[in-house]
Amino acid sequence: MNYWPLLGIAVVVVGFVLRFNPVIVVVGAGLVSGVAAGKSIPELLALLGESFVSNRALLMFALTLPTIGLLERAGLREHALRWIAGLRGLTLSRLLAGYLLVRQGLSMVGLIDIAGHAQTVRPLLAPMAESAAEKTRAPLQREEAQRVHAMAAATDNIGRFFGEDVFLAFGAVLLIQGFYAQHGIELEPLQIALWALPTAIAAFVIHAVRIVLFQRRLDRHAVPKERSDAVD
Repeated sequence: MNYWPLLGIAVVVVGFVLRFNPVIVVVGAGLVSGVAAGKSIPELLALLGESFVSNRALLMFALTLPTIGLLERAGLREHALRWIAGLRGLTLSRLLAGYLLVRQGLSMVGLIDIAGHAQTVRPLLAPMAESAAEKTRAPLQREEAQRVHAMAAATDNIGRFFGEDVFLAFGAVLLIQGFYAQHGIELEPLQIALWALPTAIAAFVIHAVRIVLFQRRLDRHAVPKERSDAVD
């Protein structure tokens, strides 16, 4: 057994401890492990190129960050805040519960990455939730705003996690099917996905109740908007 290729792990640990560029650290670790395994530099470069080409679709997420940055520079957050302020009947609980419903529904049909923290929560949902919470009260304190942002992020997590289990081609569904097949029990992916549906419904109801209770706690300790305007 040749243990020298494990030097790449040490390179990763040292690189992250010293806070070097992650891309340089990972590529450097791969080169160190490859050389230690007896591969030549041309072979390693060919392997890196082949891996990049075969997995280039995974790098599509890299387009998300500059796109979101351009939208924010163009005033995406400000437009979202004005839009929320103009909807009189929209509250924090209704906004987050509606997003939870949409997020779960999209995940159930396989559209898992159409929303997420980078694409939706940070640039849109978090500021919209903050604006909705301030419609009938004084501006949120920093700690309260952080809690609202955290609840928005948790809503996205729950919607995706419990929605994707209902998708037929989800990896966990196929893993469960393979496990039962090894033990002589034949199940169709549709059967497994349908059994995940009650859990998804229960998760929606439970988290929706949590959102309502969260808004009530915020409102209980809030200064009314009229009193805040009078003080100003």
